[in-house]
Amino acid sequence: MRKQIMIIGLGQFGMALAQTLSERGVEVMAVDISQEKVDAAGSFVTHAVAADITDENALAQLRPQERDSVICAMGNSAKESAIICTALLRQLGCKHIVARASNATYRRILFMVGAHEVIIPEQDFGRRFATHLLYRNMIADYSADELNLTEIKLPPFMVGKNLIQLALPKKYGIIVAAVRHEGVLNRPDPEKTLEENDMLLIVSDENAIAKLSKEA
Repeated sequence: MRKQIMIIGLGQFGMALAQTLSERGVEVMAVDISQEKVDAAGSFVTHAVAADITDENALAQLRPQERDSVICAMGNSAKESAIICTALLRQLGCKHIVARASNATYRRILFMVGAHEVIIPEQDFGRRFATHLLYRNMIADYSADELNLTEIKLPPFMVGKNLIQLALPKKYGIIVAAVRHEGVLNRPDPEKTLEENDMLLIVSDENAIAKLSKEA
């Protein structure tokens, strides 16, 4: 079954996210108060709806709690609406709410009203780009069609096993670059047993991550 994601707010960030997820086979419902933006998104998403998401009844009719994730992607000019939307989504019982913030204070507020995850896209990109500028002769940027460096939570089926037993390169085309244990990033020890709260820093392509997620 395809992942189902709702994106609320179709500014540049929300629109790009909706298009990219749609291209990768996700069932996307795009929501915005602007009919013009909804019409634009309607050409590539599964469902596009014009609605006032600060209206509890209007939001409830969209049944966001049935989606795998709901992304509140509204920009800095709609802070009050984003806070109300996030609180309503939590009240409706959404499984995974991701909110967009512009600074640390706003981020804390979004967590307080119910977001499970809060991102600051401009800050995250700025840090990655700064690293690229500093080490541009050593670091190459790869597109999503090539290799990705990703940190993942340890799937349940990996707990209690070591990297030799898991044979990730052979089964999934995944290379483990590092293991984060108790907050500390370590070189991978192939014979060390992985524990429940460990994180893996992996090198892989999109297909490998998709394949792994089916077993997780």
